[in-house]
Amino acid sequence: MISKNTIFGRVACFAISVALFASGAIAHEGHRTLGDSKISSSPKRGYIYSCQQTFNPNAPGAGNSGDWIDGDTVYPDRKPTVDGKVKWPDRDISINVRGDTRIIRANGLPKHKTGIYPIQQSDDAYAYDRNPNAIEEQSIVLKLPADPEEANNASCVPMGMIGFTVKGVALFNGLDAAGRDAPAYEIQDKWGGHPEAQGLYHFHHLAPGMKKGVDKRGHSKLIGYALDGFGIYGEYEKTKSNGKKKKIKNKHLDACHGHVGKVMWDGEIRKMYHYHMTYEYPFSIGCFRGKPVSASQN
Repeated sequence: MISKNTIFGRVACFAISVALFASGAIAHEGHRTLGDSKISSSPKRGYIYSCQQTFNPNAPGAGNSGDWIDGDTVYPDRKPTVDGKVKWPDRDISINVRGDTRIIRANGLPKHKTGIYPIQQSDDAYAYDRNPNAIEEQSIVLKLPADPEEANNASCVPMGMIGFTVKGVALFNGLDAAGRDAPAYEIQDKWGGHPEAQGLYHFHHLAPGMKKGVDKRGHSKLIGYALDGFGIYGEYEKTKSNGKKKKIKNKHLDACHGHVGKVMWDGEIRKMYHYHMTYEYPFSIGCFRGKPVSASQN
C-alpha cells in the first residue's frame, strides 16, 4: 500500500520537474534563440559569414518542426532524436604533424555509436525529418598548417565541412540546405550527428558526441581543427581573476567565434588564436580567421 506521504512526495516532485522543464532549467542547453536569417555577407558576431548567400527555401531537409521551436525560441530537450545504437568497428583516424603541416586522415566513421540512418518510418523522428541518407565510409585527407597564422581579412565559411573533430567526425556550419538554423530543424541522433547526401556523418553544433572536459587550468580541451588549422575548443574558458572555468558566450568572442588566449596546443601551453564551440548560434566557426584549405573527401 502506498502512503499519502509517498503520493504527495511524487506529486511534488512532478510539479517541480514540470516547472523546471518549462523554465529550461533541466536542459543542459536550457533554451536559446533561433538562428534563422542570421547570415551575413561580411564578418559579424553572432552570424555566419556564408560563402553561399542565396538558399532554396524548398531544399531537401527536415520538413516539419514540433513544439521545441516556439516563435524565435528553441527548446533542445523537447526535440526527438533518431533511434538506434549502431557500432562502427572500422572507424579510423590519424593526426600527425610533418614539418609545418598537420595531416588528418580518416574514414569519417565516429568513435561513438550512431542512430539508424536512413531514418526509419517507425521512428518518431520520421514525422519531422525523413533523412534518406545512409552513413558511408569516406576517404578524408586534410593537410592543415601546423602553426596557423591569422590572415589580413577573415573569409567566408562554405556549406559542407568547415572542420574535423579529434573523434573522427566532420564539422559543418550551423546552416541547413535551406539556410535555416540546422540544429533547430534537422533531427540528429542522441550523439548530435547525422549523414548528408554523400553519407558523411557530421555535427553542426556542440554535440554530445564531441570530446568533452577541461584541462587542469579550467579551459576546454581540444575538440578538433578548423580548415584554417586553428584549434576548436569547447565552451569553457579559464577566468583571469580566480582561475576557475567560465562558460563562453558570443559576447566573449569575435565575429569568427574565436579569440586569442592560452590553450593546450601540441602538448604545450601557447597563447594563440582559437575557436570555441558554444550553445549560442552560430555554435562554431562564423568565419575563418586564417586561410582555409580545401577539404579532400572521396
